[in-house]
Amino acid sequence: MNFNINQVLKDMLSVVKDTVGDNWDEVKSITEQFLQRRKERLELLAKLRITGEITHDRFLSRLEDEKLVMEAELHALTVVSKAIAQRAANAAIDTLCAAVNTAISGIV
Repeated sequence: MNFNINQVLKDMLSVVKDTVGDNWDEVKSITEQFLQRRKERLELLAKLRITGEITHDRFLSRLEDEKLVMEAELHALTVVSKAIAQRAANAAIDTLCAAVNTAISGIV
């Protein structure tokens, strides 16, 4: 299985940084904290999907839950608009999903 959660978290952080642009200083800390707190859960979801223990639809449903939690945490910052929070959360979760799909492709 070619899946490294630490690299994926770095990639997720990077896409959030790119997405929020000038607001990075305001969201950096909360985003890093979110990813570290959710690391084990995100890794478990990824591994369950990669090994086929959960379906693609179930995986996407769980990722949607994670995205909403991340978006809510970003909303707590008054500096970040709703659109920026949504784009940042979407970009981060899309990065995780792409890494899982790449790992699955490597298995087949």
